[in-house]
Amino acid sequence: MVTLEKIAHLALGSSFDPLGAGLYNAEAERPDFDKIAALGKGTRYDVCSSNAIIDDLNNVVKSGICHSFTHDGRCISLFKTLYTNWCTHQCNYCTNSAACSDQSRKFSYAPEELARITLELYRTNHIEGLFLSSGSGADEDSTMEKMVETARILRVRHNFRGYIHLKILPGASLESIREAMELSDRVSVNLEATSQSHMSEMSPTKDFQNDIIQRQRYVRDLMEKITLPAGQTTQLVVGGAGESDQEIFQRILYEYRELGIKRAYYSAFSPISGTPFESRKKEPLWREHRLYQMDWLYRIYRFSPGEIEHAFNDSGFLSNSDPKVAIARKVLELAVDPASASYAELIRVPGIGPRSASKILAFRMHNRISKREDLANLGVRIKRAGPFLKINGWREATLDRWLK
Repeated sequence: MVTLEKIAHLALGSSFDPLGAGLYNAEAERPDFDKIAALGKGTRYDVCSSNAIIDDLNNVVKSGICHSFTHDGRCISLFKTLYTNWCTHQCNYCTNSAACSDQSRKFSYAPEELARITLELYRTNHIEGLFLSSGSGADEDSTMEKMVETARILRVRHNFRGYIHLKILPGASLESIREAMELSDRVSVNLEATSQSHMSEMSPTKDFQNDIIQRQRYVRDLMEKITLPAGQTTQLVVGGAGESDQEIFQRILYEYRELGIKRAYYSAFSPISGTPFESRKKEPLWREHRLYQMDWLYRIYRFSPGEIEHAFNDSGFLSNSDPKVAIARKVLELAVDPASASYAELIRVPGIGPRSASKILAFRMHNRISKREDLANLGVRIKRAGPFLKINGWREATLDRWLK
């Protein structure tokens, strides 16, 4: 782990740009630990990987380093920070919001300063790129221009070849978005909510259609002219406004189909002291996990929306169990024979993923599948798959079958 202290020492000699008058440290006699800590921790709700919820999450947040995956599957370490923690939006769940009662000192980097810290971390092999988010600052366009300038200094002046993920601020201009895309590997606009009504409850100062959806359309349309290797992504706050999992799924379907997003990320709502939502119920982390599984079934396994609908209960929520199992119980009317089933049939069996399904197809070209051990050796999680398979003419007896 890279400590905040080490990151701060790398800033020695760089200029500071606090938002308050008279706070400029011209001689930079000591690194501004408070600023680096505040801007690093301020990104705690910006998710760049579905593996972000891990046992040592607090250490990851404190270090200012996160891990993400590139478009070609590589796991990389990123310097994850806000450009500024000053925000004029009134997001009712966020500590950086103007609606938060904790009005502690607000900070901002200068483009030169942030570029310098990033380069030092990159040159010393602590990171492989930059994940840059931000509050709105005085206004979105001026803050977005400074974020873009940071990326330009890295790319143009220093020939930086590391990974850059820039967050597009709600309401940012088309020109700022274009420049951000020309300098980045990935950009993202945080969706946060599923509809205008839910957005009004969570952040009344944001226009869902104009500030969020229209900006995503800008990115989609610009990608016809600008190469964006890792595409655009988005993120939702799960449970912040009482939306159901089914509402989230329908919104994500639109995002994938109509706006061409590469990935969706989910962050379970957690109330924070000092925010208007501090008394609201915390969402369990398993709900976030089940939404990722649902997303995986659609995006990787290619399940149809109609199939995935079987995973929701009458109230539109997922249970704390594998949605693939719930779908299989509804969809697989007959047991699947791995000796003859197609890839599409195999992939719908719990315990069989894309890799093991492909291995089964390759194996049976020259071998006969006659026992459970054959499948286990091919990577099938046989305890989960067994109730849905017919192997060598035999099907595993289950309690559900005897009760019918």
